[in-house]
Parts: sequence; structure tokens; C-alpha cells
Amino acid sequence: MTDAQETITVEMIPVEKIAVINPRIRNRKVFRQIVDSISKVGLKKPITVSRHVNGDDEALYQLVCGQGRLEAFIALGAREIPAIVVDVSEEDSLIMSLVENLARRQHRPLELLHDIGELGKRGYSDKEIAAKTGLSYEYVHSMRHLLDEGEERLLTAVETGQIPVSVAIDIAEADEDGVQEALAQAYQDGLLRGKKLLIAKRLVEQRQRRGKSVKGRGSGTPRSRISSEALVRAYEREADRQRLMIKKAEVAQNRLLFVVEAMRQLLTDENFMTLLRAEGLATMPRPLADLIAARDAR
Repeated sequence: MTDAQETITVEMIPVEKIAVINPRIRNRKVFRQIVDSISKVGLKKPITVSRHVNGDDEALYQLVCGQGRLEAFIALGAREIPAIVVDVSEEDSLIMSLVENLARRQHRPLELLHDIGELGKRGYSDKEIAAKTGLSYEYVHSMRHLLDEGEERLLTAVETGQIPVSVAIDIAEADEDGVQEALAQAYQDGLLRGKKLLIAKRLVEQRQRRGKSVKGRGSGTPRSRISSEALVRAYEREADRQRLMIKKAEVAQNRLLFVVEAMRQLLTDENFMTLLRAEGLATMPRPLADLIAARDAR
């Protein structure tokens, strides 16, 4: 990689000549705040771009950092934006953009993982990625391992603090029985307790049922369209289930009516009442008493 420490200048660059090489989806609320801030007080910090020349010797630029500011300028109808221009290669420009994204305090979990993976694809070792981003070697190495295995669910859980990275690694490397042992061991070690243990169990169930991908279809196979015959069968099954539920409810209601009527008659028997008092059973559940009272009131 070339040394990028060269003279830095600030220029007014036409927004239509700037290409975003590593785009990110922005939170709409945060974006509106950026637009509002720029409209009121102006741009506090220029964006950073790298200069490139096309076949017509026309200067074009690739965005290194400042996508939110650039999009805010465009939304405000500006034609130019102040930019720090760095003369680096296209490769270095992309790397700078990736490192800038990784260095942000707030980021979407899968964006950070995407950038780590992108640096790995470009030949950087785990130690080099850790040095460039300020992340620990152990963290980068573990993330790369989960990325290589396609463990998006586990990666997201690690990045959102739901499970420790060590537990994610154990789950990724274990079979179904081994996963349960890993959860039990994490509980014994105090890594997963209370709510976090329940979240981890639910995560494991979703991973086994829906696959490793957060999209829920690890194989990437597209959904097949449901046929009219299948829809009719589904409707018939649901109708049968509803009819069975109604029958069970009717049986339960008849049994309850039998119990209420039997108790109502028994309560008129003085010998039975004496026996209940002797056994300390002079009271009954409120719902049952209300039903008996309702029957007496008829």
C-alpha cells in the first residue's frame, strides 16, 4: 500500500463528479439532523475525496469519508461541496473508506463485519486489520472465522452484545448436542445468565430452524409461489383445526355445567355441608361460586 501522507488541499468539488465507492444505508432521523445542521450553520468539516482521471482527462473523485454530509448537500440542492482532496490510488481510497467506517463510534453491526470481510478479501491479515482499525487481534480473528462460516446470526448477536464472541465461536464449531453443552458451560462460567441465556437459546433455535443467515434462508433458495391447491389444503386444515377446537370447548363447557349443577345440589345437603366444615373445606374458588350463584338466581 502506498504512503498517503501527501499535501492535503481543500477544494470546491461538483457533487455530480463524486462517486461513493463504499455506500452505507443511513438512518433517516440522523440524516435529517445532518441536513438541518448544515442548512443552519453550514458544513463544519469537509468531506474527503481522492482524485482520479478518466479517459477524457476529466477530473473525477471517489468519496473516502463523509457520505452523510455529501447526501445532505445534494438534498439541499447544492452543486458543490468543500472537500479535502488526497492523491491516492483507487485501492488505497477504498481501504481508507473502509477504515473510516470501522472507526466510527456508531455503526450497524453487519456493516462493520462487511468491512472487516472486505479488508480480508483484499489480502490483509488479521493482525493488519486490527492495526488499521484499532480492534483487537482476537476480536478480528474471531469475526473472520464466523464470517468465513457464514454465521450472520451469531455475528449480529455478538455485535449487539447479546452473547460473548467466545460463546459464538463454540456454537459455530459444535454440532446440535455440542451447542447445548456450550450453552451449559457458558452458564456455569457466568457468561450467560438470566435474560442473556434465554436470548442465546432462542438464537440457537432460530439458527437450527432458519439457518445461519439473518435473512432466514441460509441456502439462498428463493421462495416458491404457493399454488391454489396448496392454499385450499391449508384452508381446509385450518378449518378442521377450528372445528376440533370448538368441539373441545363444547365438551369442556358441558363438563363444567355438570360440575356446577352437582355442586349446587350438594350444597343444599346439610350432611354434606357439615362434612365440608369438618374437613376445613367450607370455601370454594370464586369463579365456581359465582357460577353456582348464577344458576340459583335463575
